[in-house]
Amino acid sequence: MRITVFRRLMAEEFGGIRAATLLSDHVIGSLGGRTPEQALAAGVPAKDIWRAVCEEFDIPRERR
Repeated sequence: MRITVFRRLMAEEFGGIRAATLLSDHVIGSLGGRTPEQALAAGVPAKDIWRAVCEEFDIPRERR
């Protein structure tokens, strides 16, 4: 998954402002206690981060 696709999915799911806040401020344990932005910077694949976000926020399977 490209990072642009990941960011689009985040914006569609959470809205632009909330998505930006979650990306930079929300720490997810399954990402090693990092925010999604920190995980991206560390080289974690965007697809893995999207899966972690989906699990963290109980996003329904049909939107994953």
